[in-house]
Amino acid sequence: MTLRIDIGGLPSGRVRFAVSPLAELTAMLHVLAEPGHHPQLAGWAADVWAGLRPELAERLREAEFLWRSSRADFLVPARPRPTLAEELDEVDRIDDEVYVTAALITTCGSNRVHFGARSPLTDATARERALDLAQARGGLQEAFAERLLADPAAVRARVRDTLEQCTEAFFDAAWPDVAGQLGADLRRKTDLLNRQGTGAALTSISGAVTLSPDGSCIIVDKLQDNATTAHEGVTFLPSVFGRPHLVAVHAPGWQPVVQYPVAAPEPVPLETVTARLEALSHPVRLRLLRTLARGPHTTGELAHAWALTPPEVSRHLAVLRRAGLLTARRQGRYVRYTVNVPDLTALGSDVLAAILR
Repeated sequence: MTLRIDIGGLPSGRVRFAVSPLAELTAMLHVLAEPGHHPQLAGWAADVWAGLRPELAERLREAEFLWRSSRADFLVPARPRPTLAEELDEVDRIDDEVYVTAALITTCGSNRVHFGARSPLTDATARERALDLAQARGGLQEAFAERLLADPAAVRARVRDTLEQCTEAFFDAAWPDVAGQLGADLRRKTDLLNRQGTGAALTSISGAVTLSPDGSCIIVDKLQDNATTAHEGVTFLPSVFGRPHLVAVHAPGWQPVVQYPVAAPEPVPLETVTARLEALSHPVRLRLLRTLARGPHTTGELAHAWALTPPEVSRHLAVLRRAGLLTARRQGRYVRYTVNVPDLTALGSDVLAAILR
């Protein structure tokens, strides 16, 4: 199943890469709503929830349908601006019918929901259908849809205010580092686009994004079969918090946008993993690691603790250091060894638990 974006006849430069603060904030909100999708960010999500004011936490829950299962199209901009405030200003310029329809599609739980030419704001039948669909999703969805249809201006202002409160609560703290990663990825993709063309740039995004053999269509591996035409171009937005999702805006009337995860850190080479497993296979090295997990020790202290000779301990420590499982720090005449917990953790929670037991 695929999304096909027709780019046939599109002028050069209309396939573009850009950074969007709003799209990245939306990705963060998705992580907060669905931390199970992002185990590598579960700690961040737990810390953010613990630090949120109760009122803001409640606001995020009442509007989470805009970013939980799918993203409201207006939260993934085709024409990103340098700042979040400027992008929110752009959202404010969207007319009520477009905004409300986009919000209802995500609130009702599926981008397969369409209202056609009838607006739920002005057409009673479309309104009732929207409320029925929202009610089927749950009480919170129904209440949100009712408020949105009764007073779209008030709901829009509340959503914007909620997003602005998120900047102070967690976005501003994360953005400088994230912006650096996004900027680096943007430079790589733009360079590929300029030097090697669209196909090479798309291939560097993901194996799930390809260019058709004749170059007339971008193909994105998605849950449903859909097609759209890029009359004004296609925008690709890198995301740190969006990993591993590919988010695609393709509804009629919207310029196609694809938010993609920036490249994950390079996997540890198999040779390194093998060296670490072999280092842990010796019972003496396991004893030394379990001792070091309780605090830094010198070679002499370890030799005394386990009735070993210092040269013997040194040989075992050398194996552990080559495997990247130990760090050494000189303090005066002594060298103290400590466990490299991050790399040990990467081998698995069972290994870590056995060492720290």
